[in-house]
Amino acid sequence: MDTLELILHPVRLRVMWALSGGRTRTTSDLCERLPDVPKTTLYRHIALLADAGLLEVAGEHRVRGTVERHYRLRQDATRIDADAMSLEDHRHGFAAATAALIAEFGAYLSSHGADPARDGVGYRHATLWLTPDEMTDLADEVRRSLVARAGNGPGGGRRPYLFSPIFFPSGEGTP
Repeated sequence: MDTLELILHPVRLRVMWALSGGRTRTTSDLCERLPDVPKTTLYRHIALLADAGLLEVAGEHRVRGTVERHYRLRQDATRIDADAMSLEDHRHGFAAATAALIAEFGAYLSSHGADPARDGVGYRHATLWLTPDEMTDLADEVRRSLVARAGNGPGGGRRPYLFSPIFFPSGEGTP
C-alpha cells in the first residue's frame, strides 16, 4: 500500500490527528480518544501505520504483564506532494478528510462537557474573490500564523483545537 492510500482513510487520518502536535499516545489512549471505532479496527489501523513507518514507537513499558507502546507520528513520513496527486486522488483525499472531520466533530459533541459556544467552535463558509497571487498570499499568511503557534504544547490552560482550512475555487471564471 502506498503512502497516499495509507493516509487517505478516515480512521487512519483520525489516528494521525490524535498524534499530531508532537503528542504520544498508547493504543489504549487512542481507543479512549476514538470510542466510536471498534478496538480491533483501531488496532489494525495502528499496526498498518506503524508497519509503514508513519508511526514510531516513542517508548514502551509493562502494564499487567503486557508491553504497552507509546506511539508518535513521524511528520517527515506523512507529507504528501499535492502536485503529484491525480484529480481522483484529490477527490478521494477530500472525501476521507471530510469523513474524518465529521467523525471528530461527532466525538467532540458526544464528549462530557462539550460546549460549542464556550469552546469557540466555528464552521462558516466565506467566498473571497482573489487573484492567484492574492490566494498565495492568504495561504502564506495562514501558514505563518499556524507556524507561530505550532510549538505550543499542553499546559497553561491550552487544549488542542483541530484547524482544517479548505481552499478551492468555487466556480469558473469571473461573474
